[in-house]
Amino acid sequence: MTEFIYKLFRNSEWEQVKNSTAFVGSSDDLRDGFLHFSSADQVRTTCDLHFHGEHSLVMAAVDASALGAALKWEVSRGGAKFPHLYRPLNLDEVHWVFEIRRDAHGDPIFPPEIV
Repeated sequence: MTEFIYKLFRNSEWEQVKNSTAFVGSSDDLRDGFLHFSSADQVRTTCDLHFHGEHSLVMAAVDASALGAALKWEVSRGGAKFPHLYRPLNLDEVHWVFEIRRDAHGDPIFPPEIV
């Protein structure tokens, strides 16, 4: 079974990814030296903490096992291990994308596989 990890993009960042072959990182990624990802049970909280109130978001699903040794699970928020990618993300590594919309209360709407 494929274990997906998820990268949240602002729409402007995703447009840059679509027009290139690889994503080198957001300003936060570049500052920290790796691409920030979340697991399925972390991505909602990541969205709330780092993208609160933003309406133009895209979530990309990537097969964790295909990223090799450049993917490290490291302790971060609250002592939980988060996936960090220490190289650019190639566009062809993205399995699917989902545009995150917000409901009438401003809460993000995720696909059903996100708990």
